[in-house]
Amino acid sequence: MNPALRTIVLALSLVLAGCATTNRKDPFEGFNRAMFTFNDKVDQVALKPAAEAYRNLPTFMQTGVSNFFGNLGDVWTAINNFLQGKAADGLSDVMRVAVNSTMGFGGFLDIGSEAGLPKHREDFGQTLGKWGVKSGPYVVLPLLGPSTLRDTVVLPIDYQADPWYYVYPVHVRNMGSVLRAVDQRAAVLDASNLIEDAALDRYVFVRDAYMQRRESKVRDGASPESHYEEDVGPTFTEQENAASPVNGSTLNVQSATSTELSVKPVVEVEQNDTIKKDSMAAGKEIKQ
Repeated sequence: MNPALRTIVLALSLVLAGCATTNRKDPFEGFNRAMFTFNDKVDQVALKPAAEAYRNLPTFMQTGVSNFFGNLGDVWTAINNFLQGKAADGLSDVMRVAVNSTMGFGGFLDIGSEAGLPKHREDFGQTLGKWGVKSGPYVVLPLLGPSTLRDTVVLPIDYQADPWYYVYPVHVRNMGSVLRAVDQRAAVLDASNLIEDAALDRYVFVRDAYMQRRESKVRDGASPESHYEEDVGPTFTEQENAASPVNGSTLNVQSATSTELSVKPVVEVEQNDTIKKDSMAAGKEIKQ
């Protein structure tokens, strides 16, 4: 591991140790909420406006950018599928990269999906989870967003396994990293706006959606053996029932909206892993 990245992980671990509380569901909640607020301010000031402007570009350009960086991500996904013993998925990913990199003009066209090769998303944190390593407590990283202690420790490995990390000159890599982060943020604008408009504790909602999604991805969609409410926190239904009265009546959320809220943030937190890597890349490389 890069010495600088190892130092960052160690420093973060010490900070978290100092911020620990007795809340077993979210022992670093004080630290996490502070980072959540900080990240939200940065998003509102910089990333979200950039994503909104980006959405005005022609759709084919946005799709091309997403496909290009998605094709690069398929390389590490293939390796992790092999490490998890999913040889068929790994071979499918290898074929996706080969087809999209050649017939898809370097990945700008997703020919693989058209050919029946489904896209997967795997990282080393999921691989460790498949090997039996527990996720550990929920953690909100400065600028990088939701994570877990397990995923935080291996984040430098995911970062350096990204083919874009080795692109030179550095200024081209920096611009590409920023572009990918903006593209990923634009992809979840509608979901984030929905959460912002809802009368919920956004921190709790994002935390629970993220932890559920990570557990689901590690288990390849299978239901967990334990009760999620006991491991992480209240469900959306519990939050809805506990809502404070508004104008003399309890705040009600339409069932259709509840369903949408429970689905769309899953997309948001899934995309967030890529945003983390790009934010880390942009921050580190600009210093170079």
